[in-house]
Amino acid sequence: MSRKPFKPLEFRIPISPLHLLISIASALVLVACGADPDTPSPKDKVSMPSTTNPFAEIAPPIVEKRPVEIVQHGERRVDNYGWLRAENWQQVLDDPSTLPEDIRAVLDAENAYYGEMTSDLESLREALFSEMRARIKENDESAPMRDGAYLYWIGYRDGGEYPIFKRRLVSGGDDEILYDGDKERGASKFFSIGSVTQSPDHIFIAYSVDRLGAEDFTIKVRDIATGEDLPDTIDGAYGGDVAWISDASGFYYIERDESSRPRRVKQHLLGQAPGDDRVVYEEPDDAFFLSLSKTLSGTYVVITSSSQITSEVRVVDAADNGAEAQIIEPRRNGVEYYVNHRGDNFYIMTNEDGAVDFKLVETPVTTPARENWVDIRPHRPGVTIVDVVTFKDYLVLLERSDALPRIRVAGYDGAEHDIEFDEQAYSLGVDEGFEYDTATLRLTYESPSTPRETFDYDMGTRERSLVKRQEVPIGHNSDDYTVERFFTRSEDGAEVPVTVLRKASTPVDGTASVILYGYGSYGITIPASFSTSVLPLVDRGLIYVIAHPRGGAAKGRQWYLDGKLSKKMNTFVDFNAVAEDLVRKGYARENGIVIHGGSAGGLLVGASVNLKPELYAGVIAEVPFVDVINTISDAELPLTPPEWEEWGNPIDSKEEYGWIRSYSPYDNVKNETYPPILATGGLTDYRVTYWEMPKWIAKLRDEASGGPFVLRMNMGAGHAGSAARFERLDERAHVYAFALKALGETASSGE
Repeated sequence: MSRKPFKPLEFRIPISPLHLLISIASALVLVACGADPDTPSPKDKVSMPSTTNPFAEIAPPIVEKRPVEIVQHGERRVDNYGWLRAENWQQVLDDPSTLPEDIRAVLDAENAYYGEMTSDLESLREALFSEMRARIKENDESAPMRDGAYLYWIGYRDGGEYPIFKRRLVSGGDDEILYDGDKERGASKFFSIGSVTQSPDHIFIAYSVDRLGAEDFTIKVRDIATGEDLPDTIDGAYGGDVAWISDASGFYYIERDESSRPRRVKQHLLGQAPGDDRVVYEEPDDAFFLSLSKTLSGTYVVITSSSQITSEVRVVDAADNGAEAQIIEPRRNGVEYYVNHRGDNFYIMTNEDGAVDFKLVETPVTTPARENWVDIRPHRPGVTIVDVVTFKDYLVLLERSDALPRIRVAGYDGAEHDIEFDEQAYSLGVDEGFEYDTATLRLTYESPSTPRETFDYDMGTRERSLVKRQEVPIGHNSDDYTVERFFTRSEDGAEVPVTVLRKASTPVDGTASVILYGYGSYGITIPASFSTSVLPLVDRGLIYVIAHPRGGAAKGRQWYLDGKLSKKMNTFVDFNAVAEDLVRKGYARENGIVIHGGSAGGLLVGASVNLKPELYAGVIAEVPFVDVINTISDAELPLTPPEWEEWGNPIDSKEEYGWIRSYSPYDNVKNETYPPILATGGLTDYRVTYWEMPKWIAKLRDEASGGPFVLRMNMGAGHAGSAARFERLDERAHVYAFALKALGETASSGE
């Protein structure tokens, strides 16, 4: 919505206040086909026969039961494994060595068991890793973007794990290295770069790093000319983003509180002791999280307080280092608004007045309150405004309709046009860059079969120039692949979008294996993007499918509202309906589907397999949110209060407790035969805390049959796993190898 820092280029998955997932859903596919008129009614079920379990029979570790009785709204539950939540869990996030030894022993045993169960997959993992890596240009660079007299960009070296931040003068000259991620990692086992942000005068960079995986960033400032860091060091920053004061005398940042919540926006002046930093705004409500940005105009620092359904914005004059935060409009429950700036006006995207898919309003800078809001782009049901960029002379909107994006360019005089694209399914991105007074829009285009293309688009002449095309070193022919899109009718008649990527030579005759990915929460829409990591699967003859169930926003904001709170069960019913339809339509063989999801997508696959365990050949649940009723009933956890508007508040409401209790994966394990399940986790994960996964796996072993049920816990990372690009590929290879084994597809090569 407003000016972004100079950040690493990484694949990142659906981020929400509680359940972030990085680098899991990178191959995402869509094609516009329209609904299939032959889709059977919900009563036409598909029966999945059992098959021989491909995994060896190795005795799993036994997790001790220490029963704790929980009585909530008159219902009694027994949690046998709640003791895995360390009493000093907050300390563990900051210092993993403080994990109690009895809990560490459980996690170590689980990792050892995972190693035993998958020891025969080493060659397959190596093949997958090699095939994924061979499709990545190792010394790649992003297309430079202009900021005043300089061009800024990010590059990688051959064999390098982390980005290198660079610049050079527009007029020419040598490249300057501003920050070298490979060198800066040092001996840290975990290392993640939050952002690298140049100062307005181009003298300094402010950079942030996390060395534990708990998303606790340290901000430092570096003199570009000397390469030396200033004494200024700020610990405990949230997100790692900064917004510079216009004269580069300091910057604004977000400070976490003792519960790891983003609590305060503070101003740091260079040379000042961090303990003396001025509090510009402190959020009083645990359910509201803070974010920080700067308008593209450079005039204002924007402070946004937001819950799941409500937001409130303050602005600070970026040119006045003594300025106070000025509120735009006081928060009102259920009303969201997000602020951009141009000249004498703010441009606000909002759902005010029932604008479910958002509308755009204009209001004077001097009197920005709601009574002065004037609609300039009215609400259009089913056409969601996703993002807004306000250049000096042009207004750009990224919109979505029928699960496809589009970019609309408008002059402030009312004239407007769409940027046209030829393919039926694609993903678009808008990068507003650093310059406000420009006619050039930087945009990206890709499809499941087309590598990413970066264009500079002249908004006046409508001319488009290609500045970069993603290179696949081993070669890539888009015509070798087929992308399809259809709709599956869910049990209540809702038409669920489905995206398919397959090799053109792979027949749709009921013989193929399928990996079915889903997310389905927080209004996140999975784009139709290009992914090199999924191609080794497709080249092996598998079909890669994305379901877009309710809870996401593929069909607009109402699609999201119809898959949350009391309607959350729709998400899981939709997902299972897609799986059954894949068999009917011949995309998947019977008992030939492995489902894959992470974070809130882990909840999706966990709840879906509980409903129909016979439907699947395997389950991949990465950092899965599966202990839902206990987590959302624990107000001490840093990210629980904001989640009550997404799932319900089971502490205060018996009805809302009932919603969650009905699908919480940990609480609904059946005494039935389940397919093989792999769960992954991170010890320093503060979003989905480490104990959810071992609890779930232990309960599956105790109450269900089948499996095996295995856990791979990263003892040195958080929710995102490794932030190093090749280490991420290795993690992906482990996940895909397990899926392939569950499907009986363990050929070492896709060629």
